[in-house]
Amino acid sequence: MTNKSAIISARINPDIKNNAEQIFKELGLTTSQAITLFYKQVDIQHGLPFEVKILNKVTLKAIKAAETQTNLHSFNDVDDLFDDLKN
Repeated sequence: MTNKSAIISARINPDIKNNAEQIFKELGLTTSQAITLFYKQVDIQHGLPFEVKILNKVTLKAIKAAETQTNLHSFNDVDDLFDDLKN
């Protein structure tokens, strides 16, 4: 069995902590198990197990338009779509 004696100490916003712990509970995980899972994935992937990036203004604008369904274009068929993309 693996020796589990390393200790992690971190300061985190209490609301984030409580929300995350509620999700861990729903998943049947303790906080220690969830942290171990995260660390194991970092070890396996040799990096963060999710994409981390800062979105540019164009991407943020496109996401907002999609979420609010504004400035969306519709097409009758795929050919019309590709014709529009050529312009």
